[in-house]
Amino acid sequence: MRISEGHSQRRNVGLGLALVSAFAFGGSGVAAKPLIEAGLAPLEVTWLRVTGAALVLLPLAWRHRGLLTRRPGLLVGFGLLGVAGVQACYFAALSRIPVGVAMLVEYFAPALVLGWVRFVQRRPVSRAAVIGVVLAVGGLACVVEIWSGLGFNLLGLLLALGAAFCQVGYFVLADHGSDGQDPADPFGVIAYGLLIGAVVLTVIGRPWGMDWTVLTGRADLAGARVPALALLAWIVLVATVIAYLTGVLSVRRLSPQVAGVVACLEAVIATVLAWVLLDEHLGVAQVVGGAVVLSGALIAQTSTPKAVTAEPVAASAPVEEEREFSAGG
Repeated sequence: MRISEGHSQRRNVGLGLALVSAFAFGGSGVAAKPLIEAGLAPLEVTWLRVTGAALVLLPLAWRHRGLLTRRPGLLVGFGLLGVAGVQACYFAALSRIPVGVAMLVEYFAPALVLGWVRFVQRRPVSRAAVIGVVLAVGGLACVVEIWSGLGFNLLGLLLALGAAFCQVGYFVLADHGSDGQDPADPFGVIAYGLLIGAVVLTVIGRPWGMDWTVLTGRADLAGARVPALALLAWIVLVATVIAYLTGVLSVRRLSPQVAGVVACLEAVIATVLAWVLLDEHLGVAQVVGGAVVLSGALIAQTSTPKAVTAEPVAASAPVEEEREFSAGG
């Protein structure tokens, strides 16, 4: 009975963290768009976001510097896939295919996570998680109104799919760090992941040609002139630092496939915030799609979180007590 209560409490905490992460990630767009309209390129905003967060978390990186020798592969993988890979592939895809299509392909990641769990890790996948993924992907298609901008560009679709695979890497590696008798501290993983991601994005984005004067001015948000630095602070502190911290912690408390489905709410939250703050009106299909995504997330979160025992996977109970796995965000 106590074990069941402990699992339930762990799941509820994980769900709460996943929702906070989805809200934080979802709020990045409404702050980034005014900066882009003010003159910054999307990749420049991304570089500022990741580099700023990496600088904020430098004390954590120093505190957990032992990870550099203990888990170098984990840190490099998280930085390349979970930070730089997702961002670079997604923004590159946007230059070739519609935003809605790119977003939908990227958020195909929860389905890829299920495939990883079932066929690579050879772990059972709960029916609730499968149903949740199907509902979330279908609802997301309505939220982004994929039918309004279908355009076939092979390279663009491959880049969006690359973002999806990188997002799978985010969830997998976030969970992988908790395995074994010497687990990697999630704060250290995030700090070094952002540092490595910042280095990679510096090479890709070449920020030395950026118009830095944009940051000293103001940008339009909901009809108001807001300091550009205030928007950047929101993107760095909330949409990146808090988003990554709560996201990784949620993966370690939920099964990764469940965390991946809840992450789909990011698109819904981004759409609603754009409606409220940027006057981008929602259609009936988007409202219905948002409700479907929410339903999928609620169904998926009923899956039991990762077992707390150290028993081998082969000895763990069937579907009802499946171990958590990791996916990609």
